Amino acid sequence: MKKRIVYMGTPDYARVILQTLVDDVNIEIPLVLTQPDRPVGRKKELKAPEVKTLALEYGLKVLQPLKLSDEGIYEAIVDAKPDYIIVAAFGQMLPRKILDIAPCINLHASLLPYYRGASPVQQVLLNGDQFSGVTAMLMEEGLDSGPILAYRYFEIPMTMTLPALMDQLSQDAAALTRTVVHQFEALKPITQIRAEATHCKKIKKLDGEIDFGNAATIYNQYRGFFGWPGIFTVKGVKLSNIELIETQSTNKRSEILAIEDDGVILGCQQGSLKIGELQAPSKKAMDAKSYCVSRGLKVGNTLL
Repeated sequence: MKKRIVYMGTPDYARVILQTLVDDVNIEIPLVLTQPDRPVGRKKELKAPEVKTLALEYGLKVLQPLKLSDEGIYEAIVDAKPDYIIVAAFGQMLPRKILDIAPCINLHASLLPYYRGASPVQQVLLNGDQFSGVTAMLMEEGLDSGPILAYRYFEIPMTMTLPALMDQLSQDAAALTRTVVHQFEALKPITQIRAEATHCKKIKKLDGEIDFGNAATIYNQYRGFFGWPGIFTVKGVKLSNIELIETQSTNKRSEILAIEDDGVILGCQQGSLKIGELQAPSKKAMDAKSYCVSRGLKVGNTLL
């Protein structure tokens, strides 16, 4: 007998999981909930969430409530008669009466109890962690605090940036979801250890500002903020195509140590980095060597 699943999710991470569920012949999805369409870009044109786009391709029923407490939402979920409610980066907390409809399983992109909250994928890179993974947990009213059902984890390459890590986690979350759905009755939930829990905040644009204090820290910011908000100096110069050269030397902040064809080596108070591309505010990005030459910057000068 097919498992009936009400699915809640919004971004690409959740789309990948939904695709796996759609492809499973032993799963039926009577209802999908996602966030409302949002205005994007300078023209503020409405853009549908990735989950909605995929769901409509397969003719699935889609609801986009501003809040799960909106009129008719609870009734729609009940009418769907779910065996499970699967949640992945949905963007809203589930109220108690929805949690009571069926087992609610969340796919959180961290190894809980570490990195509860809004930005677990960025945080694992910012902290330079060796491992990351996905946790399937039973949801309760607390934030990412429910009993753990299953994990998938892997070692993070030191050169991995946010898009690649997100892709790996999405694929692992999709595989884990199928396993949990089909083996749910055999799983024994494990209570999270509250004392070990850590939390992460929502990322803000200003978090990408760097001060050339520690090269390893900046490199991890580059990895964690890849795409948005990126990393930039106090004057708004964006840095990209970055390599960590070493972590032991002592230098003046943003001192130009070498200008090479494939990048400029900048010193930090501790350590050094190779920068491949620089972009001044409101200007096009340039390779770092051309940027320095065009501004008369030489070895011994500072970028700041």
